[in-house]
Amino acid sequence: MPATKVGGLFVMAASLLLAHHAYTAEFDTTKPVKLTGVVSKLEWSNPHIWIYLDVKDDKGNVTNCGFSASPPRMLARRGITQSSLKQGDVLTISGHRAKDGSNNASGNIVTFADGRETLIGQDQAVNPTEKK
Repeated sequence: MPATKVGGLFVMAASLLLAHHAYTAEFDTTKPVKLTGVVSKLEWSNPHIWIYLDVKDDKGNVTNCGFSASPPRMLARRGITQSSLKQGDVLTISGHRAKDGSNNASGNIVTFADGRETLIGQDQAVNPTEKK
């Protein structure tokens, strides 16, 4: 294989590695979050699904918060499919806040209105039994 093709493969491989960054590069494990809200939007695609909740504060103000979760196939193995999450559902999601100060967070555990809990986290850096 010519050197230019080999070099191109290394560049492509490096860019793929950088594209899927470490959990701690995006989320702050020292800032746990646990929010309850109504599902306003779902983005069901790779590499991670996103669940958006409308969360009311004590004064009734609504903030939209996004939670990154595992890839669709991983969630399906845990029993979560597109039909098990719907707009209008009330969920509680725990995880860690984004480092960029946005209203985004990692999703670690989702609690459904009926009390069922399921791991939705995408990274080993998060303790799946953590409940804060």
